[in-house]
Amino acid sequence: MPTDPTKAAPIATPSAQVQSLVSFLEHEAQPMIVLDPDYNILAANGAYRRQFGGTGKPFIGQKCYRVSHHYDLPCDQAGEHCPMKKAQELRGPDRVLHIHHTPRGPEHVDVELRPIFDEHGAINAYVERLSTVRSASAQPSGDGLVGRSPAFNQALAALQRVAPSMLPVLLLGESGTGKELFARAVHATSARAGGPLVVVDCSGLSETLFESELFGHEKGAFTGAAVRKPGLVDTAQDGTIFLDEIGDVPLAMQVKLLRLIETGTYRRVGGVETLHANFRLVAATHKPLAEMVARGEFRQDLYYRINAFPIRLPPLRERADDIALLANSFLARPSAMRTVSIDADALAQLQRRPWPGNIRELRNVLERASLFADDGVIRVAHLPPAPAQPAPAAPAGSAVPVHFDGTRSELAAHLGISERTLYRRLKQQGEF
Repeated sequence: MPTDPTKAAPIATPSAQVQSLVSFLEHEAQPMIVLDPDYNILAANGAYRRQFGGTGKPFIGQKCYRVSHHYDLPCDQAGEHCPMKKAQELRGPDRVLHIHHTPRGPEHVDVELRPIFDEHGAINAYVERLSTVRSASAQPSGDGLVGRSPAFNQALAALQRVAPSMLPVLLLGESGTGKELFARAVHATSARAGGPLVVVDCSGLSETLFESELFGHEKGAFTGAAVRKPGLVDTAQDGTIFLDEIGDVPLAMQVKLLRLIETGTYRRVGGVETLHANFRLVAATHKPLAEMVARGEFRQDLYYRINAFPIRLPPLRERADDIALLANSFLARPSAMRTVSIDADALAQLQRRPWPGNIRELRNVLERASLFADDGVIRVAHLPPAPAQPAPAAPAGSAVPVHFDGTRSELAAHLGISERTLYRRLKQQGEF
């Protein structure tokens, strides 16, 4: 069992087995480190030194949680998933998505940790493989996915799991939660990243128009079809099709869509030739598809086919910790006519809002407010009136109760924040 992680302890000399392992890992392309059961970093390969060791600070002999997270305690005691603790319990590998401090600032890192056993079956070391996630940013960014809250990280971790496969992905979430950005990230992280990503907006398309847009049509197939037109399925060959708002696909068209997904074959409107498709499917909807199936509004067989790997995208009200990051990202976009910032009081008010329109609504509010910020600073007076209902999450920087009878996880739930955020605020107030 690990000793008290908060106290300094002599680091054992690596065994011959561990030294051989270190020599082997030196030739691996991915960053890897070797840890002892007391969280001490025993060794790191060249890829790790190049990617994560460029700050000039020593890391050999340091606690992994201090180097990666700047924590004084192991991850599980700071409100996070600790892969070492889990790997110890499972006596097998564990994988988790964390935010690590790197020479480039905070980054999402996919961490896989495997125990190394001695001849008696005891764990004498762990090998940790680290892979930086390129599809999202934990810092302000002008494009792509941005976030670092637990709810966002959970969705991002699911994306990292499924993206390399060919499973259909179903993105579920309210309007404005960034479903198209997630779809683009799935495509960019997949083996088909070099192929096209074709976006199909299923809302507002009639049955005839949907079939023609998706499958294409032959010359003379209908009035106005003067030439043969390839469909979006043709365009998506060797790439990804993103069916946005798939819940709006006309019921009569769903059987043809199911055939396309199951067999990979289709025919153009007015055509007799069977064509073969080769694409990865990502679909999205804000509608309750399961309820629609029960009401006969959505085919059950199609629902089960597209629901192979559902990912729930959290609404913004569950991502209060991300609002400052998102706001700074929007305000720093190259398209902005001038540099605009936001003061603390205005930011605190944004963090208290329920955001029924989610990220899209936040962007619109900031764009409007920036037009009134003559001196380049958005203040409370520049924001539109806030909705009357209270927000479920406490604003960043707010104090925690002085007295609370319960566990730290219960206190975090009481405040409407993550346990990790609670740990950080308690540390700032000198409670650790």
